[in-house]
Amino acid sequence: MNSEKSIFSCNSRRQFLSGLGDGFGATALAAMFGSESAFGEPTASGQTATPSTTGKCHHRPTANCVIQIFCPGGMSHVDTWDYRPQLERIHGQSFDAELGKQTFAGVAGTYAKSFWRFRQHGECGRWLSDLFPLMSQHVDDMAFIYSMQNKSALHGPAMFMMNSGFIRPGFPSMGSWVTYGLGCETDNLPSFVVLPDVRGLPPGGANNWSAGFLPAMHQGTIVETATNNPPIANLFPPNPHNNFSGAGRDFLQFLNQQHAIERPDDSLLEARIASYELAAKLQLSAPEAVDLTRESEPIHKLYAIADEDIGPFGRQCLLARRFVERGVRFIQIFCGAENTSSKKIRPNWDSHEDIVRDHGYWGRILDVGVHALLSDLKSRGLLDSTLVFCTTEFGRQPFMQGKQKGRDHNPGVFTSWLAGGGIKGGTCYGSSDDVGFKAAENPSYSYDLHATALHLLGINHEKLTYYQNGIQRRLTDVHGHVIHEIV
Repeated sequence: MNSEKSIFSCNSRRQFLSGLGDGFGATALAAMFGSESAFGEPTASGQTATPSTTGKCHHRPTANCVIQIFCPGGMSHVDTWDYRPQLERIHGQSFDAELGKQTFAGVAGTYAKSFWRFRQHGECGRWLSDLFPLMSQHVDDMAFIYSMQNKSALHGPAMFMMNSGFIRPGFPSMGSWVTYGLGCETDNLPSFVVLPDVRGLPPGGANNWSAGFLPAMHQGTIVETATNNPPIANLFPPNPHNNFSGAGRDFLQFLNQQHAIERPDDSLLEARIASYELAAKLQLSAPEAVDLTRESEPIHKLYAIADEDIGPFGRQCLLARRFVERGVRFIQIFCGAENTSSKKIRPNWDSHEDIVRDHGYWGRILDVGVHALLSDLKSRGLLDSTLVFCTTEFGRQPFMQGKQKGRDHNPGVFTSWLAGGGIKGGTCYGSSDDVGFKAAENPSYSYDLHATALHLLGINHEKLTYYQNGIQRRLTDVHGHVIHEIV
């Protein structure tokens, strides 16, 4: 393989190197990306061709893009989506010692019914708690997986599994796999955008949107949603090097060529050049894409942009809709951050001390934002082609955490839901046991959720692979099946 040719024969990259004296703007008009390999016929590198290069998927897709809403900290399923009437009958009784008294962060207390009343909603009659009065209007468009499980009770590893299929860091995230397989529908914005909470990054940080061993250009691009920060850091250079000499550009090109020749299997240089090309185009496209002043006053009210607590998440959801409209393939939203806040209210859903306080706060935020997003997508005809799914890393226990007013971690069962993009609304899959302690019917893992999402995007999860360290790796590892009951 001629590494020098593969990296430097593209006109856009040559123009990029020769146009540094004019800043990023000079390359914005010429930069074009080459596509990566994922499946199809093998290439010289041992990988295979993507749908973006072959012009087809494994099968007809029902979704073109994905919005993932992640609620870090561990949302309590028994207080939100999973109605367990048995908990009302045994409320206040001691937890069954035979199931084990020791929990992740303490000792099991007494059983506790939901702190919010459950009611039936929609034509499907789905049970939701009063924590989500607005989202309850959308149950006929949603499908619930009540039997999700995780292999870890630790926030970081559990989040890695829900995003990459592995509890260890270093594996590609779902967003990276999707963009590796399908590419992007726009040349002017990243194919994989991450919208973190304004309070900070989630547990595990950037590993949640890492490209792992996939080509580095498929990692997520952070877009800041705080109004006092630029949306993309360092996008505009403070001091453009307009006097960068031709000799300097030639020397830089020579160094890049030598670097590439000595490291033919290292994608970092090519990804760095591609990122500079994208940065050039982002200087023209990003300001318009993130400018929410272009939205009408009713839209601002729908997303509660002016609300001090709800507004930041509302901005994330509104930006997600705008990115979908502009062809971004995968958008990842985090509703909560790492446990680093000094405030009394937890900065995420990790409600050990006081579940009414913490879930009450975050429930209102999620309820308004998701309602606005689903309503907006549907009114614009975008929900049918956009897969929206919401998950957390694990659930919480059906009993109190010792003498405290909160619930401990529960990787034994939790709930995820999906909407749009080919999902059969009003349906469900699996169940927890009578008290919501463990998955009872059709236990499911991230593998099944990911396989189903890829299926809706037109991808066979067993065929989306990447050869690494002697193994054909995939998002679903050696597991997973499509949950056909909800598609």
